[in-house]
Amino acid sequence: MGTAERRAAPGDGVVTPEVAARSAQEPALGLLTGESVAVEVRRLSARGDEERVHYRPLWIEEPARKRRLPDPVRTAAVRAVIIIAVTLMQAMVAFLCTLAGSWLAFPMMLSSVASTIAATWGVLDVWVTRQVWSQRNGVISAPSSTARSLRRERRRTRREARAMERAQERIRRRGGAGQLSHP
Repeated sequence: MGTAERRAAPGDGVVTPEVAARSAQEPALGLLTGESVAVEVRRLSARGDEERVHYRPLWIEEPARKRRLPDPVRTAAVRAVIIIAVTLMQAMVAFLCTLAGSWLAFPMMLSSVASTIAATWGVLDVWVTRQVWSQRNGVISAPSSTARSLRRERRRTRREARAMERAQERIRRRGGAGQLSHP
């Protein structure tokens, strides 16, 4: 940050007119927080007796480029990263113990092998969790117009068949009345 942009910073011990004006406007937030805010002072009249303080935002939010991972997948990924970090530390300790000729080299090497297996499991867990989540929640199915028309046709056929069946049942209940001939 250049000196032209820096007006007041916490720990400077200097109270600029901008910070003083802000603390007068917002006493709860002013000098007590010690936050560094870039400030511009603009004169509104030619005489210079009116000043307006303009605060620039500390940051500008931008939309995320990629969607956030689903919670189960993120949990599995964090678990895998922790296991991998522990595995790398164990491998490094085993290597250094081997160079030093320490008795701890062999047990650390065995635990590194076990941790490598656990780290492989962790990575596979992330992959499987992601696949399962995608299968359950990720696919939004939109049937094509052909499938929709075929389904509509089958529904109409079933509806007509049920209507015919109900009509035949009504005729049977009446005892054959309304029927022209016997089957």
